[in-house]
Amino acid sequence: MPKPRPASPARPAPALTPMSFVRAMVEAYAARDLNPANALTLARIAPNQLIQTKACITAAQMETVSDAAMRELDDEALGCFARALPWGSYGMLARASLSAPTLGLALKRWCRHHQLLTDDIALSVHINGADATARIELHAHANPAPPPEFCVVSVLRNILGFACWLVDSRIPLLGALFPFEAPAHVASYQVLFDGPCSFGQSHAALVFDARYLALAVRRDEAAMNQMLQHALPLTVRAYRRDRLLVQRVRQALSTQPEQSRNAQELATLLNLSPRSLHRQLQDEGATLQALKNEVRRARAIELLQRSQRPIKQVAQAVGFRNEKSFTRAFKGWTGMAPGEWRGRG
Repeated sequence: MPKPRPASPARPAPALTPMSFVRAMVEAYAARDLNPANALTLARIAPNQLIQTKACITAAQMETVSDAAMRELDDEALGCFARALPWGSYGMLARASLSAPTLGLALKRWCRHHQLLTDDIALSVHINGADATARIELHAHANPAPPPEFCVVSVLRNILGFACWLVDSRIPLLGALFPFEAPAHVASYQVLFDGPCSFGQSHAALVFDARYLALAVRRDEAAMNQMLQHALPLTVRAYRRDRLLVQRVRQALSTQPEQSRNAQELATLLNLSPRSLHRQLQDEGATLQALKNEVRRARAIELLQRSQRPIKQVAQAVGFRNEKSFTRAFKGWTGMAPGEWRGRG
């Protein structure tokens, strides 16, 4: 009888959070004549690591050191603003946004009420009708100087994590803008913000599909109470479920058929890995092949009925590499060849 294989050792968590964020917390301690030793010890961060320019910590370490620092400093902003935000400040913002019917209104409430906590920065929500995108913008307010990196990243990750939690959905970013030059740890931004990042901008902003603003708020008071007991993961860890993914896949297949012929191409368009694409579609009760068939069938029928394009051009327009494979698929959808379908009408 063969011996059972030993269990594979668990992979160590990747260390991707810049140590500079921890140094910003240490500076907040110093500004108040307090000692950060306890918070650093709890997070297993050695003092000599603080001075290592390229050092990084894990998400779990970031949660631990942030939680300890917030409590010891009694400042949920961790020194980002001139005035400390006492424990429970962001919980107050969350509760004020909870009764909003849609994400768009909830975010507007969050931004408006954030001004009551500090006037160092101003947050706002904007919609660009021309390209159907939404932007959460962060501007310096009372202080004309751009906010420091840790402040910008913390505030944007906070509001993005809360937005995802409210609608129980990942909100993929089309872009993230920052009012400072690319730091030495710029690679970490690929994890912190899952979209193209631009540095040296006039202000900070998150850009995403405006359709997410119309999603209904899914959380209630009980869920809020539970979340607030352990809220830091929302700002440190990425949300994975995407309630609009099916719509986004349909749109990509419809508008960019030649760039979405397979899972790899489509995943690249949507800023996902092929594995994540398939997994998230499965979570939504859909498959990529079924969505492809749905979109291609509708587009093919429309072109056959409303245009006189040759069948070969119709095949290319709906994402097939050649007429033969298109004809075979079309027969499977309708029981008829494309030419027969067109000829009958």
